[in-house]
Amino acid sequence: MRKVVGKLIIFGVGLIGGSCALALKARGAVGDVVGIGRTRSNLNDALRADIIDRAYTLDEYWALELRDADVVLLATPVAQIEGLLKRILSIVPKNAVITDAGSTKRDVVAAAWRAYSSCADAAFSRFVPAHPIAGTEHSGAAAAFTTLYENKNVVVTPLSETDPDAVQKVVTMWQTCGAKTMMMPPEQHDRIFAAVSHLPHLLAFALVEELAGRPEAETYFMHAGSGFRDFTRIAGSSPEMWRDIMLANRNALLEELGRYQAYLNQMRVELELGDGAALEARMKRASEARRQWEKGRAG
Repeated sequence: MRKVVGKLIIFGVGLIGGSCALALKARGAVGDVVGIGRTRSNLNDALRADIIDRAYTLDEYWALELRDADVVLLATPVAQIEGLLKRILSIVPKNAVITDAGSTKRDVVAAAWRAYSSCADAAFSRFVPAHPIAGTEHSGAAAAFTTLYENKNVVVTPLSETDPDAVQKVVTMWQTCGAKTMMMPPEQHDRIFAAVSHLPHLLAFALVEELAGRPEAETYFMHAGSGFRDFTRIAGSSPEMWRDIMLANRNALLEELGRYQAYLNQMRVELELGDGAALEARMKRASEARRQWEKGRAG
């Protein structure tokens, strides 16, 4: 396969960035891959797994590596993106594409705009916001694997001023990793993922933390089965990353949380009244919707 990315620079070589590099390497679709991150131990894991070819911590001198970068992937927590952009925009070539993998988009776009506005020579049109919808509850380079993006969605949220060829570069990169790409505005992205991603994570963290705080927590966890395991799997995800995501998208998340609480209140009333028919009707609708969703995914 031809090279779709010449030199790839990844900030944050964890599950997301590392799996992207592995997928591109497996297809011979990338030249050099350089990893830049906070901890040497994680970067060493990435080197041993052949995820990256060279590694630098953020405190080391990595500026020269950026001077011939083709694509820069920011796969860090979203709160770090603005600071990183301000550090790299005066170094990367004007035709390089910078993209991110953040789970929120409006805040990332705003952060990117502020960073680009502070660097007169940088072209905001070469920044392509994106969000790969893939992951596990594990983090770090050791969690990365080649097939993470197979048949997964990647949402790309370009703006009116984004260069079409920059968008195509990012789309081609993710499609080469095995993903399906789709476009939507940043605002729509954040509304949707507040409901289907951010709220479920909030609920999983809340349930586990509430149970863990009980005096008899050990007994509860001892008797937890597969239902509890499946529902709370995502509570094993990175707290730092999900803190940033929830705060960045807090308005949309608060709206979804309000809707969910209102719905729970309705179910509470039905429980108090012993209204089995109403409860069963709700569960039937939910069960059918879940089956249709699974059917659509399989298709």
